[in-house]
Amino acid sequence: MNCRHFNTIPLEEVLVSLGHHPTKQNEKEAWYLNPFSTETQASFKLNKRNNVWYLHSEGIGGNNIDFMMKYLKASVKEVLEWAEKQNFSSFQSQKDYHSKSSSLNYHITEIKELQNENLKIYLQQRGLSPTVYSLVKEVHFAIGEKKLYAIGFENLSGGWELRNSLYKGSLLKKDISILNFNIESQNQNETGKRIAVFEGFLDALSFVEMKPFFKGDVLVMNSISLLNRTKEYLQNYSEIHLFLDNDKAGEICKNEILKSFPEAKNHSEIYALHKDLNEYFVFRNNTKIEKQQQVELNPKQEQEESEINQAHQTYRRKR
Repeated sequence: MNCRHFNTIPLEEVLVSLGHHPTKQNEKEAWYLNPFSTETQASFKLNKRNNVWYLHSEGIGGNNIDFMMKYLKASVKEVLEWAEKQNFSSFQSQKDYHSKSSSLNYHITEIKELQNENLKIYLQQRGLSPTVYSLVKEVHFAIGEKKLYAIGFENLSGGWELRNSLYKGSLLKKDISILNFNIESQNQNETGKRIAVFEGFLDALSFVEMKPFFKGDVLVMNSISLLNRTKEYLQNYSEIHLFLDNDKAGEICKNEILKSFPEAKNHSEIYALHKDLNEYFVFRNNTKIEKQQQVELNPKQEQEESEINQAHQTYRRKR
């Protein structure tokens, strides 16, 4: 992807992928709360026809590249590297129905337990087993006239992070997500002791698979724009473990959190050769399968694998 290609992608779709939705809009323009900081009155204006933006509160504006450079605090090269990983091809394939609607209408039509086989296959492709099915939902939604479905992960404000093999986005209000594990086995003084922090929910689900006996909370940021919200929540914990992405945005988040919480532990070196924990998890699983095809596990290893597979996690999602 080059600058010209990235700038042709509707900024409206880039904003949706980051969890930002307009407070008001018409066929020519849309207004958003400042994506770069907190505000109560929308000052970010998107010109839909020219695909450019202007932030009235700061007197600056530009195209997609300019927006992401400021959003990620990154160079042009780093922005393009980020864009390559976002699967924006899904937005291009949806261009036909976006053009039919002057005012995009995003809404959820149904939420239910995970049943769709295509979504289950997608989770399997990401290295995840039925162990994590209870932590997600199957969400059916519409964007304009297009009906879609995806794996849904709920946040504290009732919004949803959505993923399938072709779509990556969110609906309703953007917020962090929190999971409690084995809360029944902790006393009141221990509930706020330990927390593991992730950027995306697929990384968090990978962690759940890798650490079936983890006791504590799991925080999913869902967007780097929620860094301040994340830091506010982390004040309740004395033991913080970071599993953030190995890219520019992840580096920014890690450094900012470590600046506020010097005792926090960074674990990104575990998957230093990979973009994120899920990518490492998939690689590790594939490597394990290859080894198992060549050499049988010894009895002790078989017993350990059996114990892990039989482990049942109890959890409660905080509201």
